[in-house]
Amino acid sequence: MTVLDWSHPLVPGTVVRDDRVAARASWSAVVPAGQVLTIVDVGGNQSADCLLFDAADPAERYSVPDTLTWSGNAYVRTGTVLRSNHGNPLMTVVGNEVDRQDTIGGACSKESNTLRYGHHTAADHACRENFLFEGAKWGLGVRDLVSNLNWFMNVPVEADGALGIVDGLSAPGKRVAVRAERDVLVVVSNCPQMNNPCNAFDPTPLRMIVTAADAAPQNVSPTAQEDA
Repeated sequence: MTVLDWSHPLVPGTVVRDDRVAARASWSAVVPAGQVLTIVDVGGNQSADCLLFDAADPAERYSVPDTLTWSGNAYVRTGTVLRSNHGNPLMTVVGNEVDRQDTIGGACSKESNTLRYGHHTAADHACRENFLFEGAKWGLGVRDLVSNLNWFMNVPVEADGALGIVDGLSAPGKRVAVRAERDVLVVVSNCPQMNNPCNAFDPTPLRMIVTAADAAPQNVSPTAQEDA
């Protein structure tokens, strides 16, 4: 039996949104500038495939090459700035309980599944279909599907440059938190992959929590108090 740990926000603040995403389902929301999205890997090793768009101009969207070039690292870790195709900051990783997060492996599709696992999987929907379904709610389509983030997925880069998709580094209740640097549309596919052993052939839920920073108390000087 799979252990589920729904956890809680990774950074302090007032919860303004709290959604549970069923296994194999999709999710989307606009995260306003300054607010933080915590993604909880409820069952462990469940990939949260993710696309980011400037909410005001979706033509500006998450860019893998810009993010990796600016960060100088093949992995996404705490402090990584997630950049757009214009090189602008979209979100920043402000908390991370997994050593490294993937942004190289891409998203599964019906076509890639049939090549990797056999034509009997052709009827199964995949992250690409989840992205299209969820993106349609915001007027997005096929041309808006770009290379994505894979929260909680383990894709090591081997010494010869080859990529592997292996057992994950996550566990039930592990979290990653990203702060919006502008109003950002976040689209997530709770990966429906049923043919890959990295999630024990058992897709599990995700929890998406958006928090707003609590207002800092204002210091009133004695002079100001006297003048009031």
